[in-house]
Amino acid sequence: MLNTIRSAIARKTLAGVLVLGSALSACAAQAATYTMYRDPNCGCCLAWAEHMEQGDRHEVKTVDHPDMASVKAERGVPDDLRSCHTMIADGYVIEGHVPAADVERLLAERPEGVTGLAVAGMPMGSPGMEHGDHRQPFEVIAFGPKGTSVFASHD
Repeated sequence: MLNTIRSAIARKTLAGVLVLGSALSACAAQAATYTMYRDPNCGCCLAWAEHMEQGDRHEVKTVDHPDMASVKAERGVPDDLRSCHTMIADGYVIEGHVPAADVERLLAERPEGVTGLAVAGMPMGSPGMEHGDHRQPFEVIAFGPKGTSVFASHD
C-alpha cells in the first residue's frame, strides 16, 4: 500500500512539473521583446506587425530603416530567404511573413542550431498579405549555421 501511495504522489508531482513547465514556456513567449525593422515605404509590414501583436498579447516595436539589406546581412538572413521586414524576437531572427504561432513555437522549443525563421518573398494569404480568399501555400524555413530546414508548412 505504501508503494501505491508513493507511486500516486510521484505521478501527481510529475504532472505538476509538466503543467508548470508549459506555463513557464508560454510566459517566455509572451514576455519576448519584438523589434521589427522595415522599409518606411512598405505597408504590409505594419499589417504583419498587427498580426504579431495579436491584440494586446505582444508588443512590436517598429524601426524604420533606410537600408534593409544591411539589417538582413548583419543578422545572417540567407539571400534566398529574404523578404520585406526583419524582426528580432528574444534573440531570434524572424524574416518576412512568419505566422505568430510559428514564432511562439520557436520561442517555446528553442531548437538547437536555429538562428531564425523565414518566409521567403511575400506569399498571398500569409499574415499581413491577406487579400480576400486568395491564398498561396508557403513554408516557414528554419535557418542557422548548419543550413536550412522546413519548420512548418501552411496551405
